Amino acid sequence: EVQLVESGGALVQAGGTLRLSCAASGFSFDDYTLAWFRQAPGKEREGVAWIRTRDGSTNYADSVKGRFTISSDNAKRTVSLQMNNLKPEDTAVYYCKTLLYWGQGTQVTVSS
Repeated sequence: EVQLVESGGALVQAGGTLRLSCAASGFSFDDYTLAWFRQAPGKEREGVAWIRTRDGSTNYADSVKGRFTISSDNAKRTVSLQMNNLKPEDTAVYYCKTLLYWGQGTQVTVSS
């Protein structure tokens, strides 16, 4: 059974940093694309960052490019999202995703 468990969400001031983690199980991990999505109140869920675990290649939404960094630790089966210079518009529930599977989400709130 595929499981994705996010952690690390918190309340932080604008300009601050957070690091989210996603612990994965139930699949081979070392040749998959994993992603972070987010959903703000009243808005559609949107993709934020993607990583291909086979070679570490990454891709980012324009809104977070230069501020967020996605990384994976294949030995620990985790994907992380380092978020710097956070803005109030980054406030959302952040989800980890692979294939058709989603985690339960972790809340990030950025105060102005």
